Amino acid sequence: MFSLLKKHSTFSLPVFIPSFLFVLLIAVACIVFPQSMQQGLNAAKNYAFDYFSWFYILSVSCFILFLLLLAMSSLGDIRLGSDDEEAEYPFFSWVAMLFAAGMGVGLMYFGVAEPLMHSVAPITQDSPQKNAMLYTFFHWGIHPWAIYGTIALALAYFGFRYRMPLSIRSAFYPLLRDKIHGVYGHIIDALALIATLFGIITTLGYGSSQLNAGLQAVGILSENSFFSNSLVIIVVVSIAVLSAISGVGKGVRRLSEINLSLALILMLFVLFSGSTVYLLSVFSENIGYYLSNLIEISFRTFSYDSQHTAWFSGWTVLYWAWWFSWAPFVGLFIARISRGRTIREFILGVLIIPATFNLLWFTIFGDSAILQDVKHSGALSALTGAPETLLFAFLDYFPLPTLSGLLALLILSLFFITSADSGIFVLNNIASSGKSADMPKWQSALWGVVMIILSIALLNSGGLGAVQAMTLVVALPFAVITVLMCFSLLQGLRVDKNYFDTRLNQSTVFWSGDKWKKRLGQILKQTQEEDIQQFLQQVVKPAFSQLRDELVNKHQLQVEINQTDEPQRSIELVIHKGVMRDFIYGVMIQSKDTALSMQEEQSVPSMKHEQVFEPVSYFGDGRIGYDVQYMTTEELIADVLKQYQRYLVLLNSEANELMVQAPLEPTA
Repeated sequence: MFSLLKKHSTFSLPVFIPSFLFVLLIAVACIVFPQSMQQGLNAAKNYAFDYFSWFYILSVSCFILFLLLLAMSSLGDIRLGSDDEEAEYPFFSWVAMLFAAGMGVGLMYFGVAEPLMHSVAPITQDSPQKNAMLYTFFHWGIHPWAIYGTIALALAYFGFRYRMPLSIRSAFYPLLRDKIHGVYGHIIDALALIATLFGIITTLGYGSSQLNAGLQAVGILSENSFFSNSLVIIVVVSIAVLSAISGVGKGVRRLSEINLSLALILMLFVLFSGSTVYLLSVFSENIGYYLSNLIEISFRTFSYDSQHTAWFSGWTVLYWAWWFSWAPFVGLFIARISRGRTIREFILGVLIIPATFNLLWFTIFGDSAILQDVKHSGALSALTGAPETLLFAFLDYFPLPTLSGLLALLILSLFFITSADSGIFVLNNIASSGKSADMPKWQSALWGVVMIILSIALLNSGGLGAVQAMTLVVALPFAVITVLMCFSLLQGLRVDKNYFDTRLNQSTVFWSGDKWKKRLGQILKQTQEEDIQQFLQQVVKPAFSQLRDELVNKHQLQVEINQTDEPQRSIELVIHKGVMRDFIYGVMIQSKDTALSMQEEQSVPSMKHEQVFEPVSYFGDGRIGYDVQYMTTEELIADVLKQYQRYLVLLNSEANELMVQAPLEPTA
């Protein structure tokens, strides 16, 4: 069986088989022991809430700080690709695709429901409606995009800069090196695969219940039941599978663009059919209130307000778990469209653009719903026990309710289909460790069947609550992986910065082609301490002596040559300047460890010593010096004169007085 899978699939078997067996075990247990599984999932969920809520909150908030610090640092200049690579997509096309990434089933489900639910059951009686929007913004603002952005940045950086497969394991190359191709890499991808699958299942759970409610609202279905939910899932996922295996990928992408346009039309319809000026005004106020409270709520775990911990766990922690499980899906999409962007442009775009759109969406739908609820004496808030029905009930208070309801139903259906279709692609990608270019059609069908069976099995074991509980549990290990990913990414970026900032050796500026054989021998030799001592005596000291004689005898300057053995052997030329800082050009012996990989490299047999010694220049003003070992006596004299000319130019400018004037000795 394993040989057949290896031959007829793109799956990485060490990733696919454990993940598939785990999912199969969960599905069978949910079908055979639904009550026991429901109890077990609730116990696991409560354990995660009790002991790891702090980790979810702290890690996500730290991702924001991590990304902002990267964007503000010099590391933000690094490009996701070659240094001269241009962005793959024009800026406005990229922005439009980020908008699309922010859209989905979640906004349709919670756009009306969440603000209403927070205002009906507020955690504070102080401005309940305003705080309802604050916490909605908190859950849908920059925090989820910090999770997506962290993973997308790691995927894009190692994929396009290091030219590695776009897989989760690739992001750990600096920490694990070649071990990413072994057990550790398989574990990372398997955890990502399981988390992504349950993240998709959660979205399917929300989407099926709301789609069911929409079909009821337009009279197609008579009740919202387990059977009808299951039927919706089967039909929608089957359509997604057909699109995945029929080669109509471009058509699906076009469908996504059309659906985004339809969603914008629905949003603008609500905006201009309702209290337009009021909504635009509260949008401004909501953003200000959100930003002014952002730091406090980002780290709040309600440890001092234990009466609100149930709310905190059931909303914020559950959201963060959902975002973690959904992150490989969105992260891979964002990574694929971001080739050629700088890290700074990438971070600011990912954090600001989709989050701003989300905030606008929730203001228009959420504040409109609260306003309509007040006008109609709590008619909408009475339905918060069935949040999947709220969007369609809300649209009844606007013109053309049947038409707008059908439009919402169409948008929801298309989001459902495109999410499942894209989910199949991402699952194939992760299960194949990023190498799923020519995946067989049966793999797409397999993932469709898995999603259908697992969704229905979990709904059978406790409905949407069971789906959420499973997502919370499986997202935790992937959250740990994402934290470690930050350290790996930072290490890779630091090495990158050092590598590309390294310039040619200063000595090589004097090279010409007539002595190339001598130069080749010099660069291949591992110089030892005795070699550099010889260089000091045969090249540096004669160069300094000639300079001293010329400066003293012809130009009447005060010059001396100093030699030291501690802490490092060195020789320096000092030109005294009285009240100004002396000019100092010195050369000292420095040791440097030879990389283990170079010692083991058979193609460079001369690299056998654990250390190499270099003659490095230093200066009186504390600037970093450089290796001068390839210079002749005349070339070293020329280099000293270059530095002396720079020194005189600096002396001649009053702007540099603080740096060039020697500090006076203190008087008694």
